[in-house]
Amino acid sequence: MPRPLYQALLLLLGLGFAAAFALIVLPPLAADPDVLAAFAAGFVNPYASGYALDAISCWMLLLVWVIYERQCHGIRHGWLAVLLGVAPGVATGLAFYLLLRLRQQPRL
Repeated sequence: MPRPLYQALLLLLGLGFAAAFALIVLPPLAADPDVLAAFAAGFVNPYASGYALDAISCWMLLLVWVIYERQCHGIRHGWLAVLLGVAPGVATGLAFYLLLRLRQQPRL
C-alpha cells in the first residue's frame, strides 16, 4: 500500500470514529453529564460488556506500546494518543499514534 494512501486511511478512520462518537455519545452525555453512569452503561449486558472490555484492553495495549516505543525508539508525544484513546476512543488514539510514529521514523 502506498504511504499516502496509508496515511489518508488512518486519518479517515481515526476522524470518522471521533465524529461517530461525538454524534452518538455527546448528546445523551450533555443531557445527563454523569460520566461514571455513562461508563457503566457500557456494561449493561454480556455483549456490551464484551465490547467494552475489548476497548479497555486495546487501550491498555496501546499504553504499553507507547511506553515501550518511547523508551526503545524515542517516539515522542505518544501520551497524546493515550489521552485520545480515552476520549473519543482507542480507534482515534491508535490512528493518531500510527501517524505520529510514521512522521518520526525514517522512511523505509
